[in-house]
Amino acid sequence: MIQGVRQFRDTYWERGAPGRETPAVLTRQLYQLWLVGLLLKLIGSSWDVSWHFKWLRDDFAPPHLINTVGTVIVVGLTLFHTFTGYAVDKATVRLMQVGCGIFLVALPIDVINHRINGLDITSWSGSHALLYLGTAVMLAGAIRGWIKYFPAGNRRTFGLVALWFFFLENVWFPNQHQEYGVRALQAYDSGKPEAEPILLQFAADQLGIPVGRESILNFALPIADWVYPVWGLVAAAIVLVIARRTINRPWAATAVAGGYVVYRCLIWPLLAGIDFPKSAVPLFLVLVGLVIDAAHSVKMPTPAAAVLGAASVTTVGYVGIWAQQEYLWAPPISFSSAAVTAVLIAMLWTLGDLVIHRPETQLLAARLKLSQGA
Repeated sequence: MIQGVRQFRDTYWERGAPGRETPAVLTRQLYQLWLVGLLLKLIGSSWDVSWHFKWLRDDFAPPHLINTVGTVIVVGLTLFHTFTGYAVDKATVRLMQVGCGIFLVALPIDVINHRINGLDITSWSGSHALLYLGTAVMLAGAIRGWIKYFPAGNRRTFGLVALWFFFLENVWFPNQHQEYGVRALQAYDSGKPEAEPILLQFAADQLGIPVGRESILNFALPIADWVYPVWGLVAAAIVLVIARRTINRPWAATAVAGGYVVYRCLIWPLLAGIDFPKSAVPLFLVLVGLVIDAAHSVKMPTPAAAVLGAASVTTVGYVGIWAQQEYLWAPPISFSSAAVTAVLIAMLWTLGDLVIHRPETQLLAARLKLSQGA
């Protein structure tokens, strides 16, 4: 292994500018390592949110260590791209650099935040938002690089689906607070709390009240009921729309959404098997993916597609959440927020189309001008 590392260093570790010619085998190795690093970050973060509903926070808890290994791989890859210029252009490497920079700055801020504010169980804190933002930006760089440089073939498509799966997981991650919270409250009400007594006592002490349903409710579901559907459906819809465009395959959005739901269906039984809290799973996201793919299969003007798509996503999303509340588990939501959700999705869908099609329009205009001049 050491000999292999030395050979890799001697062959590729040399200063270069972004955009330099890159051997196909090196491109595959680099971007496959991106998938490995992101997978470790995913596993660590999935365990981390469950951990926080059982134990007090610990900087060196196993989930944090797994996440750290993934982060080291991703940062190391960014440094390699930056120094050698292999398998990136300027925009790609800048996204990777900015994303890693935001993430690394957010880490000590998050530690300080916990030192000052204590448990800070909610996923919706400012320091956590910086972590999500940094991850999103670095993922945008990896996706751009994969599209521009990874060799064509089934592996290219699979990897792109995987990267958008990671992106969807990142934007959905804060909603897991409510998904774990609704199960935590149910477990307490049934007389079998999944959190350790030390965590329940700590959460109650922060409020200055005895351990009881009020303290558990504030610990498990402190977020306004409108947040879960508005953030979740708007963020997921826009990610899946862009994923559908970039993957450019039928049912691509369904594959990304379905992959995330399957992952969630597999990870919580594994965590429950080692005595960690369970969560609700957003099964309705599969319907959102199906609706977005269906909208792309029908040829219609952009405004009409955005409005119809937004209305459909909002409908299947809210109805899906209601069905899960009735027959499985889902967080409490404000159904009156549906109108806001639909409007936001329609606006962002339309804006995204304008951004995507503007370069194409400018290129066509330039070609037309040249032809007229000739």
